[in-house]
Amino acid sequence: MQEKLPADSKPVSVAEAVAVLKNFNTTKFDQTVEIVMRLGVDPKQADQLVRGSIVLPHGIGKSLRVVVFAKGDKIDEAKAAGADEVGGPELAEKIKGGWTEFDVCIASPDMMGVVGPLGKVLGPRGLMPSPRAGTVTPDVGKVIKEYKAGKVEFRNDAGGNVHAVVGKLGFDAPKLVDNITAFINHVVGIKPATVKGQYLKGISLSATMSPGVRVQV
Repeated sequence: MQEKLPADSKPVSVAEAVAVLKNFNTTKFDQTVEIVMRLGVDPKQADQLVRGSIVLPHGIGKSLRVVVFAKGDKIDEAKAAGADEVGGPELAEKIKGGWTEFDVCIASPDMMGVVGPLGKVLGPRGLMPSPRAGTVTPDVGKVIKEYKAGKVEFRNDAGGNVHAVVGKLGFDAPKLVDNITAFINHVVGIKPATVKGQYLKGISLSATMSPGVRVQV
């Protein structure tokens, strides 16, 4: 029987946290590893929003389903880059009808007139294309390849926490450490200039079927 971590367990290094999580690798499926970073931001202030994306060094162990809104030459570019579905008004109608069987939605700027009305469907699911997230772009081919390679989007929630997938428990330990370290460094590197006091307040790692493991800040 696996030993449960005490609630007041001391924070450990990333490598030690990964080693602890590996002890929970006893399921028949490859568990997803997630990170939660507690930030000292005021979520109500627009200039303290922590949002972005990063291509992790070793991907996330999952092939993301990518749909693209494009026309003209961009259609062929998107298909060549590996998009799972490419379209325009007909794709918009399909999504309005309730179809959301995808993980990422990308749009070229000239398609935002078609995509804009989908905000009520895509927004609550975190799928709405956005220039800030890099999913509204003229370079659709490049962005599709990044997501297929393991690009991760993140945005702080109402409590000031950032959640993200950083790999699979079946990854070699050094690869998980690389991914986690890269993510932490990236979030630390985009600290909003208006944040006062301590920015990074806590880090926790967990797998699908494990308790959280606190990581040293």
